[in-house]
Amino acid sequence: MIKSFKNDKYPRRRRKPFEVVSINDWCRSALGRKVFEAEKMSVEGIISRLFGYHILQIGLEEHQDLISDSPAGHKIMFSSAWSPGLAKPVANCEKLPIASDSVDSIVLYHALDFTNDCHELLREATRILRPGGNMLVIGFNPFSVWGLWRLLKRKKTPPWKGRFLSVTRLSDWLRLLDLQIVSTERAVHFLPFNTGRILNFADTFEKYGKKMKSPFGGSYYIQCVKQVAPITPIVTLSRGNKIRSASGAIPITENINIKTIK
Repeated sequence: MIKSFKNDKYPRRRRKPFEVVSINDWCRSALGRKVFEAEKMSVEGIISRLFGYHILQIGLEEHQDLISDSPAGHKIMFSSAWSPGLAKPVANCEKLPIASDSVDSIVLYHALDFTNDCHELLREATRILRPGGNMLVIGFNPFSVWGLWRLLKRKKTPPWKGRFLSVTRLSDWLRLLDLQIVSTERAVHFLPFNTGRILNFADTFEKYGKKMKSPFGGSYYIQCVKQVAPITPIVTLSRGNKIRSASGAIPITENINIKTIK
């Protein structure tokens, strides 16, 4: 005999939706994992060409590792807070315990979106980057469907309470710090909804978005290089001083008139 459960006093409880408390919780969700996969696929070609011995990644949690396939010999990742079983060192990313001009490459993975002081973090990253070193900045794009959805959200939970800095604004900051922009691209062309039906088509949206080079991707990545200020020595000759040069040090040139300063 089949029993009916329509009038059951104890109906089955529905599962509670995944509650996002921190950005690390969102990274573990289905949408967060899909975003990480799309961004890692987009920047893996750039990171594979970042040569040097030291490479540092700043931002999000240790499981969001973008530099694992880097050719650099020493890979560094800091965690912002201690937790049981943590394998990474803990440090304040706005005051890094690293010497100036010592790191070959730096990856800022949504670090500017969720830090307390994005200006201080960017200055600190520039300080430790060696002259001629590469910096890769990844952030959320406010001029996209993701940015529009952020404006419509009443309850700002991660990642929607992030800063979402524009490419134009960030590019101005980078130039003020003598960082020359090499390239700017977009990623995450799928919709920002954590539902299985939409995420099943995420790869298709990502493929067509890259093919059309759409500027409305949910995130962007900017590659820049720290400039080296050229030093030009100024030599002044006074009357009575003679120019002495070692033999073979400077090529001999004839018929050169040297003017002296009176």
